Amino acid sequence: MRFRLLSALIASAALVAEAAPAAASYDYIVVGSGPGGGPLAAELARAGFSTLLIEAGGDEGENPTYADIGNFNEAANDETTRWDFWVKHSDDPAQDLKFKHTTWDTGDGTFYVGLNPPEGAKLLGIQYPRAAVLGGCAMHNAGVCSMPADDDWDIIAKKTGDKSWSAANMRKYFKKIEKNEYLPAGDAAHGYDGWLATSVADNSWAKNDSLPGTKILKKLAELTGQDPNDAANLVNRDINQAGKKVDETTSFYNMVTHANNKGKRSSPNNYIRATLADPAKYPLTVKLHTLVTRVVFDNATLKAGSTPRAIGVEVMEGASLYKADPKHVAGTKGPVSQILANREVIVAGGAFNSPQILKLSGIGPAAELTKFNIPVVKDLPGVGENLGDNYEGSLLALGGAPVESGLITLLFRTPNAPNKKRNIYTWCGAFSFEGFWPGFPTYHGPTQYTCAMVHMAPKSQAGSKHGDQDLQELVGGANILREAWKAAGAPVAPLDEQHPCPGGKDDKCTDAVQADYFKTQAYSHHATSTCAIGGDKDKLAVLDSKFRVRGVKGLRVVDASAFPVVPGAFPSCPTMMLSVKAAEDIIAEAKKSYL
Repeated sequence: MRFRLLSALIASAALVAEAAPAAASYDYIVVGSGPGGGPLAAELARAGFSTLLIEAGGDEGENPTYADIGNFNEAANDETTRWDFWVKHSDDPAQDLKFKHTTWDTGDGTFYVGLNPPEGAKLLGIQYPRAAVLGGCAMHNAGVCSMPADDDWDIIAKKTGDKSWSAANMRKYFKKIEKNEYLPAGDAAHGYDGWLATSVADNSWAKNDSLPGTKILKKLAELTGQDPNDAANLVNRDINQAGKKVDETTSFYNMVTHANNKGKRSSPNNYIRATLADPAKYPLTVKLHTLVTRVVFDNATLKAGSTPRAIGVEVMEGASLYKADPKHVAGTKGPVSQILANREVIVAGGAFNSPQILKLSGIGPAAELTKFNIPVVKDLPGVGENLGDNYEGSLLALGGAPVESGLITLLFRTPNAPNKKRNIYTWCGAFSFEGFWPGFPTYHGPTQYTCAMVHMAPKSQAGSKHGDQDLQELVGGANILREAWKAAGAPVAPLDEQHPCPGGKDDKCTDAVQADYFKTQAYSHHATSTCAIGGDKDKLAVLDSKFRVRGVKGLRVVDASAFPVVPGAFPSCPTMMLSVKAAEDIIAEAKKSYL
């Protein structure tokens, strides 16, 4: 999917100011505490390196809105941590305004969401959820923890020639972080002693053949080549199992979340707090409510012919200083200072903020930096480019009665998929999920039923289109799911479809109608790849295989922006794996420097 930040660079260019002398120094400075930066900072400190972790938000680890995984919708809407990023899906304004959850600023402190804004309302765009909080977006997401396809790891190994990125090797990082709470100990594909708790739901409901949801489940089994009589067992299949043919296997699974079996969220926040509280007194320092405005370079290395070296960061201290924070007061700035890094600065701000920080620091496309009067430290044309994401869409219907059911999780291949790999991740149940806007989701009443879909391995990377193949695959998935609904039986059926085909009439629910719906109403929240790892000959590669920013020293980027392509359907756990891999690489390199 294509998204554009609305003047994000311009909005924050004014943050750069003259800095006071440095007040402190650390071996490593990590900017951002989410799935990329949080685990990395903890690992570096546990290896004995003095590490400063900088977070623009606060710590909500004890707040039930965040600590209880079931409150994820409330967490994502909470102004305590929310950053309001407004994006657009198209360069055509008329096309963009077809999105039914387009958001407007009414001018009186409220939002209008819809297609008929009041007079004088200011267009904001399409909300893209981000979180400023210790633990990052892993503190406000739904907690889905799924491995990407092996190809998503192997592509990095192929691009860089670094075999440590192979899927076979990357599994060890998942095992290192995982504290599995749903399988008997001893499964070679899982870890049981890590800091990230994983758990699954009770799917015993699937044994009750009288439930409408079970009838839908069995029909889905039939439509996707599974045994309907075994459906009650298949729903407990491990979604994170390992194997050569896993990525080609259509099956039901039990959705895994990074939460413990009591429903408490598990995230980098837990690991950071455990590291701070450990009696070993690891040298980890956390600065909250601190906004990094740029990376600082050694002036001596900025001379012609020298390789620029990062030596620290410039920060402003205070809450809600970033303009995307809904609590931000226009014109507010905090005290500015510099903090030095003896070894390296590691940026982990996420797919939007990491390239922004690099650009504000003079690293990025030279023409763009010059346009904003930012001195060029290194011309890197790939910074901020290659943005990737999953298409997401949903089918929503209202039953004649409540659809009694648990959650159905299915990974499957549509008939029009371009290869043997499964391409749709769907979950169906009595909930509503139609994208993101202030106050989402809409409650459609006790009979609501949704099948939400994430399209895996999108071809429309970085805004390009490939014959509408991605849209056709979503349509292929929708047709299968809709057919399964018909099995719900009375009094639930027939379900009254709300979208993509209102009324669900077969003669009007053409593939073209559905493709147009998904083109205008698709949404997403898995941005990646804006500081992509790549090979030496790749002109748009920002990082090498060890996360080092090309053309400078002492600077790395470790977060979802490093992935060359979107990893699977949900990037949270893959990014945590990437984080501990980065820690291993950095620690190994540091040890060599001691020799």
